[in-house]
Amino acid sequence: MLKEFTNLTMQEKMASLGILLIGFVSMLSSVNGYYYAGWSNAHATFYGGGDASGTMGGACGYGNLYSQGYGTNTAALSTALFNNGLTCGACYELRCVNDPQWCLPGTIVVTATNFCPPGGWCDPPQQHFDLSQPVFLKIAQYRAGVVPVSYRRVRCRRAGGIRFTVNGHSYFNLVLVTNVGGAGDVQSVAIKGSRTRWQLMSRNWGQNWQSNSYLNGQSLSFLVTTSDGRKLISYNVAPPNWSFGQTYTGRQYRY
Repeated sequence: MLKEFTNLTMQEKMASLGILLIGFVSMLSSVNGYYYAGWSNAHATFYGGGDASGTMGGACGYGNLYSQGYGTNTAALSTALFNNGLTCGACYELRCVNDPQWCLPGTIVVTATNFCPPGGWCDPPQQHFDLSQPVFLKIAQYRAGVVPVSYRRVRCRRAGGIRFTVNGHSYFNLVLVTNVGGAGDVQSVAIKGSRTRWQLMSRNWGQNWQSNSYLNGQSLSFLVTTSDGRKLISYNVAPPNWSFGQTYTGRQYRY
């Protein structure tokens, strides 16, 4: 193979090296996955008040964004980005562009925690971020109201492990999955009791996942799959005496 490469013309060698380099970069991007794609264009507005209290709750089901660790670096996504809730937990890097009157330098990283319903800037097929007011003010002035932005998907960096909050009742286990690192957006969840096999859960709404099995008195394990296809198993996250309304912490995706 080396002999064949030596006999190539300089132009052919450069082309071959270019193909190898592209392949290597593609493989590195796929493995590392920090930046999922290039920059795309959208617009951004803000909501929720100066303390972001109006951003709590939301269509992802995260509830209190402070206690869940998301803080004020959050966004409600338009229909084109929300993917019926499957994008909940994904992270985006944004920067204000092409509006020197209102833009501020620098970038922000936000987590998708809510849905911006159709109406105005969030009408399909527009790609739009309705940011919490505090994080909007890091890239644009308040009086702007709406600004053009560039955005890209980035990997989520989380402190601690993935959290599983078990709600519901016997034969109806509703598990809220939060604080997911890596891709951030969970695409499927499986649950296993210490006396059962793995069972695929169904998504109820947002990032609430449902199982209709009787799992009381069993330790619980979870298998989480994110949008990049990476899987992570957290064994025996909840002890046999787990109870509804409690949160249990599992493993975390490495960056």
